[in-house]
Amino acid sequence: MPVTLIGPDRPENTIEILIIEKDELESALSELPKAERAWAERLGFAAKPGEFLEIPASDGELSKVLFGASKSAEGLDAFAYASLGSRLKAGTYAFSKAPQNEQIALLALLMEDYKFDRYFEKSEGDLIEIVVDNDASRTFALDQVAAVRLTRDLINTPTNDMGPEELSKAAKDLAKEFGGKFSEVVGDDLLKKNFPLIHAVGRASDNAPRLIDFTWGDKDAPKITLVGKGVVFDTGGLNIKTGNFMTLMKKDMGGSANVLGLARMIMQACLPVRLRVLIPAVENAISGNAFRPGDVYPSRAGLTVEISNTDAEGRLVLADALALADEEEPELIIDMATLTGAARVALGAELPPFYTNDDLFAEELSVHARNVGDPVWRMPLWENYQSMLDTPIADVNHAASSSFAGSITAALFLSRFVKTAQTWAHFDIYAWTPSPKPGHPKGGTAQAILALFSMLSSRYKN
Repeated sequence: MPVTLIGPDRPENTIEILIIEKDELESALSELPKAERAWAERLGFAAKPGEFLEIPASDGELSKVLFGASKSAEGLDAFAYASLGSRLKAGTYAFSKAPQNEQIALLALLMEDYKFDRYFEKSEGDLIEIVVDNDASRTFALDQVAAVRLTRDLINTPTNDMGPEELSKAAKDLAKEFGGKFSEVVGDDLLKKNFPLIHAVGRASDNAPRLIDFTWGDKDAPKITLVGKGVVFDTGGLNIKTGNFMTLMKKDMGGSANVLGLARMIMQACLPVRLRVLIPAVENAISGNAFRPGDVYPSRAGLTVEISNTDAEGRLVLADALALADEEEPELIIDMATLTGAARVALGAELPPFYTNDDLFAEELSVHARNVGDPVWRMPLWENYQSMLDTPIADVNHAASSSFAGSITAALFLSRFVKTAQTWAHFDIYAWTPSPKPGHPKGGTAQAILALFSMLSSRYKN
């Protein structure tokens, strides 16, 4: 059921949501009318985090809602509020007191209200309204959830409607909405403009590969560049995937979708930065001119690259995009990609690893990740593993000779294309929720961008 935030005026029929922490349970229940207290006690309400109880009035209508909350204000606890979105009935509600970490609690509640309905007939239905007295909290939650929904919609859209051209249009529309400057390099022009790896990966498809590029903000402000892997579908190329591994490959552009979601947050908040977004958008298909294992290609950075497995294509398109990003010597480069199965084996679907050359960045991000309930985990750029990328016929092999440390060696490969940026961070995300959890319905998902925006908005304050 759709959830929206209104306020601050409360309609007469507003139903109160009592937020109760466990150590406040006795005092909170003592303030209820006798019949309502008896109802709560009979049904065993214990104020456990996320516990929910409706209390009826004497006429059978809903009188109040009791909701158990954690004493901690950290984001993961605030996400317990997400479950309200699926439990409340149609009507207008207001919290008895503002939730701890109110902005994240409201965002969590809105994130529960998502359904990918592009291919269903639309119909008007009932609505849940939440009265929010704090304008800043309401605006924050609505702005953030708009970015999360953009990310989810892009990932959930199947490739027949989300090819390189459609992904480009989504980026162009976003840039236009906020007054950004958009450009792209398409097809064989990639060779003319020196993006040979992007061209090699995408040339086998009837859907032309491209490099999407837009900028926003004051050109004299600190430079932040976001790079997102935009592989709209990954067959594995000539190292073709089996069917069970190909099923979810519409989500292989999840890095680009998350980058666009983060870009929307930055622009919506008018952060004082000069933002650049780069997305190499390709389909890794199979035809007579597909790139092959054993091929050697030049890269934009000048390094020659031997191909060992065409199913490790994401790092190739990112390499050219990162080299372009690095040419501007930005203060910060962030790349996001659904890059390796090894990252999933190590940390699972919920906890994306990241790699960075900047310890302070890692420490700051970890704090903000906890505060907003958007977990990440730093992994090492272990230089001793660079030798696993050695090859006798080129400067670098794009995939390691060993199956060990696959996410680390992928990050090490990318690190060779970033030389001048003050800070670089690589996020190896899954971009998919396999089974629903509060605030995270099954399907395409935003990962790390809530944490990143929180850190960036703290670092670059208006």
